[in-house]
Amino acid sequence: MNYHDIADRLVRRGLRFGADEVEVYIQTSRNLSIRVRNADIETIQEAAAGGVGFRVLVNGRMGFSHCNDFNDRALEETLRKAIAFAKLTSPDEFNALPGNMNHIDVDGLYDPEIARVDTGTKIDMALELEALTMKDSRITHSSGATFGERESELIIANSNGLLKSYKSSSCSLGVSVVAQKGEQRNTGGRSTSRRFFADLEPLPLVAEEASQRAWEMLDPRMVSTQRASVIYDPRVGRSLIGGIISAINGDRVNQGASFLQDSVNERFASELLTIVDDATRPKGMSSKPFDGEGVPAGKRILVENGVLRGFLHNTYSARRAGTESTGNASRGGFTSLPGIGTHNLYVEPGSYTPEQIIANTRRGLLLTGVTGYGINAVNGNYSGGASGFWVENGKITHPVQGLTIAGSAHDILRNIDMMGNDVDMTQSFTSPTFRISEMQIGGA
Repeated sequence: MNYHDIADRLVRRGLRFGADEVEVYIQTSRNLSIRVRNADIETIQEAAAGGVGFRVLVNGRMGFSHCNDFNDRALEETLRKAIAFAKLTSPDEFNALPGNMNHIDVDGLYDPEIARVDTGTKIDMALELEALTMKDSRITHSSGATFGERESELIIANSNGLLKSYKSSSCSLGVSVVAQKGEQRNTGGRSTSRRFFADLEPLPLVAEEASQRAWEMLDPRMVSTQRASVIYDPRVGRSLIGGIISAINGDRVNQGASFLQDSVNERFASELLTIVDDATRPKGMSSKPFDGEGVPAGKRILVENGVLRGFLHNTYSARRAGTESTGNASRGGFTSLPGIGTHNLYVEPGSYTPEQIIANTRRGLLLTGVTGYGINAVNGNYSGGASGFWVENGKITHPVQGLTIAGSAHDILRNIDMMGNDVDMTQSFTSPTFRISEMQIGGA
């Protein structure tokens, strides 16, 4: 099936049916999911899916409809529904579709070898990963191991001359286990995800880290309520950085609901903090040549040495703000309208190893687990549950659970005083280890 021809034909048909502007969003995918537990195969599921989403504009009014049937009659009925829906909505001067701008292809988005590896090999990998993790005598139960893969193709066309497509793939392996000591139980897990099958991390490494995350939190102790340093492990860095990203979402800024809405080109955080959004990284898990509307997606510095450099926009939010789209339209698939999101987001690494940061901490919390909402994007307040390891005189002394951490985002971000060099660039949202010089920690 030639989806490019279908998309082009549907755009022209929508114009004939009375739409002023037409967008056709086609997505097809194939997914494989394997789950094993206690050396047995629990499930093997493989499915193919696809569909078309229509976004149309009629006199400034927007309508949207979608279907998963590529039959010509079904497509025509769905397209007519979108036009009918548009006529029922209110006009909005900011409704528009983007023009056709040239994009640059990104290397390493699709690996045909994933589908060529037989299913038996993938099952064996999941079974081996579980078996390796269970070799640790401190591990008593398995919650299961999984293998997953996905291949997809995206085609976007609109009446402004845009017709673009790309294919992508991904695969993953993961395991979750339980460590038990007396009445204590703690769960730990680890996974690896890559664009290319050959790039998956070695199974022994994944197994070792999964088991360690389970048993290292046994025998936790409580600490008293106090102000002390907090070291953010890379596993939880996004709980703080994510609040910044929510606050620079163009829709939120346009609504006046962001604590950073008046901070462009102002320093609001430590000079150690630089945040980059990069859609062009070869083999990046969230890399893509263009966003969910077909606008070229590139590399942008969002925060530079603590200074906010701009907001994230799709076409609608950019027009409302009187600016241009930043190529950050995100989409959950052919069933959804464009939102705003990031691509490969990372914090620039600093010069310290994690061990050096711990060694230079007189008293504090090495934070490895968080619960709650993190930074409130509206008012900048930060709070959440916390677990991890207590540090005294530069050494980890014992695990801790049941703590809370709280403060103002501005104070917390300005107090980043050590930035690690251990950023994992294979992740789509990642940061190195970093330290907040002082935060309020709630304990016993």
